[in-house]
Amino acid sequence: MLKKAIILYSGGLDSSTLLALLHYRGYEIYTLTFDYGQKHSVELEKSTLLSKDYSVKDSKVITIDLRSFGGSSLTSNVPVNKHLSENFTTNEIPLTYVPARNILFLSYALAWGEVNEVYDIFIGVSQIDYSGYPDCRKNFIDSFVKMANLGTKAGVSGRSFNVHTPFIYLSKSEIITLGTFLDLNYGKTHSCYDPSSDGNACGFCESCLLRKKGFKEAEVEDPTKYTENLL
Repeated sequence: MLKKAIILYSGGLDSSTLLALLHYRGYEIYTLTFDYGQKHSVELEKSTLLSKDYSVKDSKVITIDLRSFGGSSLTSNVPVNKHLSENFTTNEIPLTYVPARNILFLSYALAWGEVNEVYDIFIGVSQIDYSGYPDCRKNFIDSFVKMANLGTKAGVSGRSFNVHTPFIYLSKSEIITLGTFLDLNYGKTHSCYDPSSDGNACGFCESCLLRKKGFKEAEVEDPTKYTENLL
């Protein structure tokens, strides 16, 4: 029986590597992407292109208006933090954190999975090279799985859901090394939180710096088009 999986798919570096990995492993793939009012909506175009490249079984883009709540520099007029160096450090959860985002995304995946009898959900979170978001940590994912199996018909009927995080302890460079082995075209992915009007990456937001650092450490050429004139 063909293995089936739902991927929370943004079109970014991590989730695209995850897409390539599951394709390599022979899964029947369902991608779930969200238009939640984010500034970097160019990622939606990337996710559509790569979903076609990997011939996914079904691909959905769900619209959620998180701009009506705000609370994040990604869903409001608050400027995205910029840093001068990839060695930036922070002791606080950054303003790019979107309240309850992964809780919402995983809940949608859970609902879609229950309808289609897909019990394996994959998300490309890592708690090594990341911005410190609480909903990217293993303890959160483990807690969500417990809730999912207590609060769904499938779960209480013995068809257990699982949320897989194969990159949770991988650095960005390790993820890039894996994607390079899988022949993923990273030029088709997008990471920047504050891209220019033509879709080029700013080069200075947390996501850009983590991406650049990852390519440098992996000794892989970074195909990203950066603007890098904002500071």
